[in-house]
Order: sequence, then C-alpha cells, then structure tokens
Amino acid sequence: MKPKPTVRSPQRELRQVELSNLVEIAHPLVQLGERIEWSVFEEQLGRTYDPENGAPGINMRLIVALHYLKYQHNLSDEAVVGRWVENSYRQHSSGRQYFEHELPIDPSSMTRLRKRLGEAGAETMFKATIDARVAMKVITASQVRRVNVDTTVQTKAIRYPTDSRLYNRATERLVAHARKRGLRSKQS
Repeated sequence: MKPKPTVRSPQRELRQVELSNLVEIAHPLVQLGERIEWSVFEEQLGRTYDPENGAPGINMRLIVALHYLKYQHNLSDEAVVGRWVENSYRQHSSGRQYFEHELPIDPSSMTRLRKRLGEAGAETMFKATIDARVAMKVITASQVRRVNVDTTVQTKAIRYPTDSRLYNRATERLVAHARKRGLRSKQS
C-alpha cells in the first residue's frame, strides 16, 4: 500500500521534544531538507506501491533521507538506521516532528525498497539532491556537467597465477581443443 500521509500533531506528549527546538536552522541538513521537493519522490517513487494491497508503505521522505545518509557516509543499512536515531538533524531532514528514540524502520526494508525502486529510483534520488544543492548555490551547474568516477578503490575480480581455478579452466579448454582435433587423452 502507499505510505500514509504524515500528520503534524499540534499537541505533544509530555516527554516529546520538538525537533525545530533542537536544530539550528542554518545547518546544511536543515537547509537541504527545506530545499528538496519531496512531492517529486512521492509522485515518481510512489508508483512502485500497490494502492490497495500489502502493509502500509514507508514514508518516502524518510526513505530518501536514510539513503542520502547511507551513501554520504558509505554505511550499511543497520548503521544508517542507528545513526538516524542518534542525530536530531537527520530526523529533522527526514520530516519528523519530534525526536525519536527508536529505529524508524527495520534495516532490511531499505534493501527491499532499493530492489523495488531499481536504477531509476536511485537516479531520481541522486538528481533531487544535486538540484537542491544547485538551488542552494553550494555547487554550480557547471560543476555537475561532467562527472568523473574513480574505480581504483573498487574490488576487482583478479585471479592470481596460483589460483587453482585457473589451472582447472586451462585443463578444460585444452581437453576441449584436443577433442576438436581428434586427439584422445587417457585422463581428463
């Protein structure tokens, strides 16, 4: 099902602390949260939800804010949710009204949602954050015309000469080549 709309409560509970009283308005995360057009996410990414079936979906603003934190600091899903709980600025940027002491979602829901959104959803999230940064004049449009990706730190599938899989694959190829030529081998 689609996520339920967030309702702002005019009355707080006794121990609830309003986030607007905790955060500094000039903080970059607060500014970013105000500049991003959250309705775009609900419109474009909300299409992945079935309108009638299933459990109520997770708030799109929360999901986008958690993914922004995840990729900004290169964290696992569990670490992202943990950091969200301890940071009032993160909670404010994700649209929460009061400071929360509990995990907002199960970390495994982030993985499932990423699979559902696919590459197009990731691009939508990335584009919205870039557009907001350009609107805030943190970066210029000319700085994002061309993006260089450095892959030197990514893990590579390198096989070393001592790898037994290389020997096995070479043996398989030699046997196949010998059979094509009509040579018989005693043992393969």
